[in-house]
Amino acid sequence: MSTKIIDDILSQWHRERPDIDPTPMAVCGDVWRAGEILRQGVMANLKNYDLDFPQFDVILTLRRQGKGKTLSPSHLAKEMMLSTSAMTNRLDRLEKRGLIERISDPNDRRGLKITLTEAGFDLAEGLVVSHVATEEKLLENLTREEGEQLRTLLAKIT
Repeated sequence: MSTKIIDDILSQWHRERPDIDPTPMAVCGDVWRAGEILRQGVMANLKNYDLDFPQFDVILTLRRQGKGKTLSPSHLAKEMMLSTSAMTNRLDRLEKRGLIERISDPNDRRGLKITLTEAGFDLAEGLVVSHVATEEKLLENLTREEGEQLRTLLAKIT
C-alpha cells in the first residue's frame, strides 16, 4: 500500500473512532508491506535455483559453517530455529537432488551428520552471491546508516 492509501485509512479511523490512535495499524501495515516486497524478491531469486525457502535455508546454513563441515540434524534445526521434525523432509528433498549427504557420525554410531556435497557447495557459492545482490537491490533506496537504523528499530519489536 502506498503512503497515501495508509494516510487515507488513518484519516477514516480518526473520523470514525477519534478515541483510538490508529497509528499502530499504519506501522504494522508498512512493516507487512515491506516484508512482502522483500519476500517476493527473495523468492523470485530462489526460483532461478529451483529452491524453496526451506531448502535455501538449509543450504546456506550448512555453507556458513565452512567447506566440508558437518552438523547433526538436531544442531542444524537449532541453527535454523526449527523443530527437528520439520528438518527431515527438507533433508530428504536436498539429498535426492544430490546437494547434501547424510554421513555417519564418527563419534556416535547411531548419529548422523549433514554436509553439503560438492554440487551443494558450488550451488551455495553462487546462491549466496545472488541472494546478497537481490537483497541489496531491494534495499537500494536506504543508505547504510538507514539500514542500520532500521535494524535497530525492528529489533525493538518483541
